[in-house]
Formats: sequence, structure tokens, C-alpha cells
Amino acid sequence: MKLRIYTDTSVLGGCEDDEFREPSRRLLEAFQRGKLTLVLSELTLRELETAPEGVRTVLVAVPSGHVETLVLSREAKELADAYIAEGAIGSRMRADALHIAMASVARVDVLVSWNFKHIVNLKRIHAYNAVNLKEGYPLLEIRTPREILDDE
Repeated sequence: MKLRIYTDTSVLGGCEDDEFREPSRRLLEAFQRGKLTLVLSELTLRELETAPEGVRTVLVAVPSGHVETLVLSREAKELADAYIAEGAIGSRMRADALHIAMASVARVDVLVSWNFKHIVNLKRIHAYNAVNLKEGYPLLEIRTPREILDDE
């Protein structure tokens, strides 16, 4: 079974960033080949609308059959509110809370990000997962693209 990988905007932007280009592009190639399922949210797609053109076009090469798109639900909004209420993340970072919540509600296999301050951060991961367990959701794996790519 293919892993379902929620990919936030930072990973797509990483395709055009010197530091993150290689692992971000390798991950996108895995989505293109169908080795992994790319899970996007309507939030990510909205964020891409204001991104530079090179970032906006990275998804073009991924066949639609390898992509799952999530709609922002009331359930995800409520879970994001719970992250904020429990202090896992500040209210000013609601978009990041929504990314975590949408991935959790969709029960993806892993969320990938380059956002080390608000997402790929051990203290925050523990806090998100504590809320998830309290609210009846499974633990969410949160990693960087480097951590999930096979070294072939």
C-alpha cells in the first residue's frame, strides 16, 4: 500500500530553494512515479496562489491519479482550535494548525514540511499528538522529506 503523504507549501517551495531543492524534488518525483500518494489540502492550494511561478508549477508534473485533495472541514477547524486552546501553537499561526489538523483528520501516514519553527519541531509534535489523542485521533507522523525518502 502506498503511503499517503500530506505535503505542505514549504515542501513545494523547497523545490526552488538551494538548501531544500534536492530532497523536495526527489519527493515530487516519487509522487510523479506513483510510489507515494500526494495529499494536498485546499489550504495548500490557496497558499500556492501567491507563491512565485516556479513554485506554483511544481505540481503540474504529478498525475492527478497520484493526488488526493482535502477540503477544509468543520472537524479540522475544531481540531485546529483545540491545538491553539491547548497551547500547542499560537493563534497567529492558525494556518499551520489547520495543516496539522487536516492531516490528522484525514489520517494520513505522514505530514512533510520544512517549517521547523511551527511544524517539524519535537516539542510541538508532542503537543499536537497529545491533543490528537485527547480528541480521539491517531498520532501523526511529522517529518522532513529527507526522513521519508528511500536511499536507493
